[in-house]
Amino acid sequence: MSEGEALKTALRDVAGERVQAVRVSGTAATAVVDAEGLDDAGRSGLETQLREAAARLGFADLRVAMTAARRRRRIIAVGSGKGGVGKSTLSANLAVALARLGRPTGLVDADIYGPSQPRLLATEDQRPESRGNKLVPVPSRFGVPMLSMGHLVRPGQPIAWRGPMAVSALGQLIDAEWGPIDTIVVDLPPGTGDVQLTMLQKYKPAGAVIVSTPQDLALIDAERAIGLFRQGEVPLIGMVENMAGYLCPHCGQESEPFGHGGAEEAAREIDLPFLGRIPLALAIRRDSDAGQPPAAGEGPIAEAYLKIARAVGDWLDRND
Repeated sequence: MSEGEALKTALRDVAGERVQAVRVSGTAATAVVDAEGLDDAGRSGLETQLREAAARLGFADLRVAMTAARRRRRIIAVGSGKGGVGKSTLSANLAVALARLGRPTGLVDADIYGPSQPRLLATEDQRPESRGNKLVPVPSRFGVPMLSMGHLVRPGQPIAWRGPMAVSALGQLIDAEWGPIDTIVVDLPPGTGDVQLTMLQKYKPAGAVIVSTPQDLALIDAERAIGLFRQGEVPLIGMVENMAGYLCPHCGQESEPFGHGGAEEAAREIDLPFLGRIPLALAIRRDSDAGQPPAAGEGPIAEAYLKIARAVGDWLDRND
């Protein structure tokens, strides 16, 4: 048996028929391996085992060429154009609802200067590990791994960074070791600055969800966000109307402090799909502060988030 045949046999003892071809040159060798279906951790672990098997036969340098394409992850950018419209809460609940619907989903808090997602998903006391030169997302008890600057700095510590440092931080959060995750919800900061431009230009979201409250002032800012995404040629999945109607927890009467239907009407005028509305409810505020996203529970509020997640999931499937 030749050296190449012996090495191929040893490698197949580790990886079976995944080992497609082996070439030997002195004490160096190359193995072509089918990595179909393996996540990043699986690929790395298999490569380590193959190198160890080759080393036992005296091959100090084994180059492993994985033939399967790496998992294509799709980014959903959630933007608003202004703060205070509930975008972060919507992002967290959208990620949880997508995960409940069976789509492996992660969450990135791209609001570098004002991270809030660790509070919303009860991961404030956790810190990400690193694997090689990549961060490993922090797990949450809702099945949504996540990363935020809030995991990397002390609670309450101000982040006084210029644009390039914020952009670099965004890269570390997105280019992480996401494993089997195929959809990442990115909670963008309000406005149209460096972080938003980098997201559009470098990471090219699959689509964007716009969040607005019903009143005219919020809709004006939402239009700026829409313009930014269109300028960056990012498809718009649709618009969500947040804080749409208030149900009194005592008498049950509904009032509309921010108006009603403004976002739906604006979406219709610009030919943008309307994904649904979320009420202004005390339970959302209370549960969010407690790190218990309503989308993880049951009832009308959870169903409102699930309805939006179904619409987003359907859009992703149609545009795969």
